[in-house]
Amino acid sequence: MPHTVRDRKRILARVRRIRGQAEALERALEQQAECSAVLQQIAAIRGAVNGLMTEVLEGHIRDHLGPEAVSAKQREADLAQVLGLIRSYLK
Repeated sequence: MPHTVRDRKRILARVRRIRGQAEALERALEQQAECSAVLQQIAAIRGAVNGLMTEVLEGHIRDHLGPEAVSAKQREADLAQVLGLIRSYLK
C-alpha cells in the first residue's frame, strides 16, 4: 500500500479513472458499440491497470527492499513476496 498520503491520493485517483473506463466499457457493450471501440476501451483499461501495478510495485520495492529496508532475513521474505506477485501478474 502506498506509504504516504500523497501516494495514496494519486493511487486512488488512478483507481477512480480505471473505474470510469470500466463503466464506459460496460456502456459501450450495452449499446452494442463497434468492435474497434470496445477493443480500444479494453486496451485503455489494460494500460491503466498496468500503470497502476507498476506504480504500486515500485513503491513497494523501494520501501521494502531499498537501502533502508529491514534485516537481510526480512528482505529475503519481502523479495520472495514481490517475485510471487510478479509471477502471478504476468500469467
